[in-house]
Amino acid sequence: MCLAIPVQIKEVIDESNAIAEISGLRKQISIDLLDDVKVGDWVILHVGFALEKIDEEKAKRTLELFEQNSVKEAAL
Repeated sequence: MCLAIPVQIKEVIDESNAIAEISGLRKQISIDLLDDVKVGDWVILHVGFALEKIDEEKAKRTLELFEQNSVKEAAL
C-alpha cells in the first residue's frame, strides 16, 4: 500500500528542495514536481516528493483522519 501525507513547508532551501514538518518532525523533501512553493504551503508528500499543493483545511482534515486511524506514525 502506498500512502501520501500532508506536510507543511517550513523552509525553501532552493528551487528543488524544502524543509517540511509534520507533528514536530522536520524532513528535507523534493519540490521539483511543483511550481512556486512557499513557506506555509501545505503539500502532499509521497516517498520524499511533494506531489501537489492542498489547502490548509484539507490538510488538517486528512491528518485528523490519520490520527483517528493511527496511521500517521507508520507513514513517516
